[in-house]
Amino acid sequence: MFMIMTFLLILIAILFGIIEGISEWLPISSTGHMILVEKIFSASGFSLRDPASLGFEHGDAFFEMFLVVIQLGAILAVIIYFWKKLWPFGNKLSDLEIVKLRNEQELVAMGNYVAHKRIWQTWLKTLVGCLPAAVVGLGMEYLKITDKFAKYEWAIVGATLIIYGIAFIAVETYVSKKKQEFKVDSVVNMSLRTAFYIGCFQVLALIPGTSRSGVTILGALLLSCNRESAAEFSFYLSIPVMIGASGLKLFKFIKNYGMPNKNETLFLLIGFIVAFIVSLLAVKWLMAFVKRHDFKPFGYYRIALGILVFVIFVTIAKVQGTPLFAPIASTSEAISSNSAAISELNLIIPSIKGLKSI
Repeated sequence: MFMIMTFLLILIAILFGIIEGISEWLPISSTGHMILVEKIFSASGFSLRDPASLGFEHGDAFFEMFLVVIQLGAILAVIIYFWKKLWPFGNKLSDLEIVKLRNEQELVAMGNYVAHKRIWQTWLKTLVGCLPAAVVGLGMEYLKITDKFAKYEWAIVGATLIIYGIAFIAVETYVSKKKQEFKVDSVVNMSLRTAFYIGCFQVLALIPGTSRSGVTILGALLLSCNRESAAEFSFYLSIPVMIGASGLKLFKFIKNYGMPNKNETLFLLIGFIVAFIVSLLAVKWLMAFVKRHDFKPFGYYRIALGILVFVIFVTIAKVQGTPLFAPIASTSEAISSNSAAISELNLIIPSIKGLKSI
């Protein structure tokens, strides 16, 4: 039994790592895919949030933390992929990379100083772009807005998948018809103001199912950035935001529940490693894809997935006879409820025995 549970744990961790690695960077919403897969498991009678399923001591609390912290594997892949463009203390840039930067003659003449200066400017743009989402996100966390809409999460995800799928198709159609020249052809040429405005679009990603990369790419396209610089800056914006979110989630988990047990640690570690490997491939593929294609295919995919989310959740509700928007109880609440029920039974049973003796 132990071997079977461990085997299932490894397989499911690999599955979630693959989903995270692909869907985090492609503009198709990692959240949408995660909740869809989780719901399919639950509908089959195998709840990933049940402590008994995979030997998770902290059940619901651990799984919520896992869905956020697994992003660190994806983030590490982005940092490694763009290392030379993000590390200002490294080796001299190659001739090909110099050509992509502004003022080529100045760079060649002044060497690493100017190249490294560009990298520091890139980090400044990234931090400026992260400010709107950081401020709004902390406010939502303080007001617990996400918890208030938790039972509607699947419907919100389905709706945003469809809405932003349509938006991708509409924006790409608008850009192609207008045939405008992109004013920003690289992150180096991007102004602080443009970086801030793209960051404002990132605030929309706080709504589940939106896709952080998707909405920032849309915003960048509307602000006259070409597809390559839009995708690249979207990746940069993810680094501070996702490291901060993952670190905060992990800190809160350890503070409230202590360290994960062996099964939880193994699940998290496998998911992290797989997400890292798959993310490297996904980022490399997307950067090559945007040089030759637009984002319309992702728009069509999002619409199809959004419709599928509604079909699956409505079908499950009808088959199981459950309400579409049932309140979501945490594992601790469920345990508390069960304990209360057991206490009541302990009070009733002696009374029944007393009636039998009369």
